[in-house]
Amino acid sequence: MYTAIPVLTLMGLALGYALGMAGRYLKVEEDPITGEIEALLPGTNCGQCGLPGCSAAAQALAQGQAPVTLCPPGGRELARQLAQKLDVQADLSALEADTGPVFAHIDPERCNGCTRCFKVCPTDAIVGANRQMHAVFPEACNGCGQCVAVCPLQGITLQPPAPSLQSWRWPLPETH
Repeated sequence: MYTAIPVLTLMGLALGYALGMAGRYLKVEEDPITGEIEALLPGTNCGQCGLPGCSAAAQALAQGQAPVTLCPPGGRELARQLAQKLDVQADLSALEADTGPVFAHIDPERCNGCTRCFKVCPTDAIVGANRQMHAVFPEACNGCGQCVAVCPLQGITLQPPAPSLQSWRWPLPETH
C-alpha cells in the first residue's frame, strides 16, 4: 500500500508532463484572423448563414469563401465591422434595415403543441411538450424566425422585447 502512493504520484507527474509537451509541440496553428472574426460574430450558431456554426462562418470569411453579409442576426453593423476587419468593400443595400432585436412570441390561443417549433430552434429557446402549449425564453432566442416558418397555425410571431425597468428609455420628442 505504501509503495502504491509514490508509484501513482510518479505516473501522474509523468503523464501530466507528457500531455503538457504534446499540447505545446503538437498544437494545430490557427489563422489569427479567424479568431478575431469569430469574436465579432454573435456566437449563437443558428445556421442562418448556411454554415454549421459561427466558427465555420468565421473560417469561410477568413478564407474569402463567404461574403461579409452572411450573418442575418448581426445585421448591417456586423457586416460593416467585418468589411473593415477584412479590408473589403461591402454592398450593404441588400441587408434589411436594422429594426432592433426581435424575439419569438407564441400566441397561446393558437398553439396546439405540435412540437415543430422547438425541433427547429437552433438555440433551444422554445420549451414545451407534445400536445401542450409551448413557451419562449427571450434570453435564449436570437430571432432567427425558423420557428415562424414551420408553425402550421401561424401562432408564432417575431416581436420586439417588452420594455422593462432595465431596458426602458425615454422616447425622443417627435419632430414636425
